[in-house]
Amino acid sequence: MADNISIKKVTPYLWEIPKSGDMLVPARIYGDEETIQHLLKDAEAKKSGGFTPAIQQVVNVACLPGIQKASLAMADIHPGYGFAIGGVGAFDIEDGVISVAGVGFDINCGVRVLKTPLVKKDIEAKRSELANQLFRDVPAGVGSTGDIRLTPSEIDEVLIKGASFAVERGYGFPEDIKYIEENGMVQNARPENVSFKAKERQFKQVGTLGSGNHYLEVQWIEEIYDNEAADAYGIYKDQILIAIHCGSRALGHQIGTDYLKTLESASKKYHIPIRERELVCAPFRSEEGQRYWTAVNCGINCAFANRQAISHLTRKAVSHIFGTDMKKIKLLYDVGHNTVKIETHNLGGIEKKLLIHRKGATRAFGPGRKEVPEAYRDVGQPLLVGGTMGTSSYILRGTEKGMEDCFGSAVHGAGRALSREQAKRRWRGDALIKELAEKGIIIKTRSKPGAAEEAPGAYKDVDRVVEIMHMAGVNQKVAKVRPIICIKG
Repeated sequence: MADNISIKKVTPYLWEIPKSGDMLVPARIYGDEETIQHLLKDAEAKKSGGFTPAIQQVVNVACLPGIQKASLAMADIHPGYGFAIGGVGAFDIEDGVISVAGVGFDINCGVRVLKTPLVKKDIEAKRSELANQLFRDVPAGVGSTGDIRLTPSEIDEVLIKGASFAVERGYGFPEDIKYIEENGMVQNARPENVSFKAKERQFKQVGTLGSGNHYLEVQWIEEIYDNEAADAYGIYKDQILIAIHCGSRALGHQIGTDYLKTLESASKKYHIPIRERELVCAPFRSEEGQRYWTAVNCGINCAFANRQAISHLTRKAVSHIFGTDMKKIKLLYDVGHNTVKIETHNLGGIEKKLLIHRKGATRAFGPGRKEVPEAYRDVGQPLLVGGTMGTSSYILRGTEKGMEDCFGSAVHGAGRALSREQAKRRWRGDALIKELAEKGIIIKTRSKPGAAEEAPGAYKDVDRVVEIMHMAGVNQKVAKVRPIICIKG
């Protein structure tokens, strides 16, 4: 490993690497003893699926110009491109930088959850019918295409309007908008800064799940931990929920690919020392930095539109099987990860606008923030944390401590323990699907090898990951859910 990393325990669930060498701030990692030992062992072995070890990546981010307070990693930390997945970095908007690595290639990959008026016993007899209907109605898989076909001018409209574009086309209801982060549309999105190649790849992909770790999952609430928050969110034990996990599809990936080259040149132009190729960056206020940021905003809006369209297809499928009024299938919330946004935070007693990179991490605003929907404002923003297709997922909420300690951020999922190639060597997709069926979980997938990549054993224990954040006081548990049906690409 390039650096000798010294790490100390701050609390049983928070660890710190003190500022040293080129670090401008300390690095802080949420985890328990097992988390840290795994990270250190991985670093010593100098191998992590081809990536720089995650703990080194958290240190590298702490060296970037303009970083504020600390380089942070949530409990689902694992290696990524440049930033560790689960990484959070806040930068001064005047003196700081913007980085492709701090966003990732699947821009605004995120989760939305629909809450239905159905309970677990209502769907038992028709589980297979519902699974088949969802698999037919929601396009999934590599290169999948949807019903929405766009012209060049229409794709620009998607990139500016986000979820509102889909609602205007009849995909959902106007009231959905207030339960989407940023109301489903970030400002300062400039389609002229997105390449035609990126746009062209999205002409037929709005309203599609894609592949990889994306999914549509029918779930039931197994346990409620926080009755006040659950009441505010309108959820209850045994209720059927439907989670949708996907992002900006090919458009977001192409934006990342395009701007990796742009920011590599900018790093040299502005003499920014780079410790790992994918950490290339540009001053936020530079021409290159502004072009990338406004392109990312387009990707964020595209993902909001995509999840909105999928929600409509999901509602139609549920209505077809159970006769449920589509308007009674309400949106609980939609949260994004893989974003970079300007937010106001308290820094040393001063309210300051900061540029927040969240790579495989979720915004988690606490009680009282005006950005949280009014119905939820007293308890804080809902956080939607995906587990695996064979284990539990969670609904959490933001806290005041999370606002103070980590810029209102949260875990986004369990976090991978094995690479996709390692998973495919260990599991067979058909055997895995059969095993999960025996546990009462229906898996519908376009790719058996893709299912093997997403084997529950390839991920960390989501119960432990969530417990770390809960015990740290940063994110609070509201409900635990279990899968019944999982649609994969």
